[in-house]
Amino acid sequence: MAAARARGRVGGRPKGLWAEAQIKARAVKSMYTLKTHTILEIGQLFHLSRATVYRYLAWQELK
Repeated sequence: MAAARARGRVGGRPKGLWAEAQIKARAVKSMYTLKTHTILEIGQLFHLSRATVYRYLAWQELK
C-alpha cells in the first residue's frame, strides 16, 4: 500500500453517489417531500428497491 501511495494510487471505493444516482436522489427527495407518491411508488417509477429509495433520502439529509 505504501508503494502504491508513493506512485499516487489511492485504494478503496469512491465516496458518495455517482452523477446519475445524484439526479435520481434529488428527484426521489422532491417526490417524497411533496407527498405526491409513496416510497413503494417511487421505487417502482425509478426501478429502485425500497432500501435504495431510503438510502437516497438519507443521502439528501447528509448533504
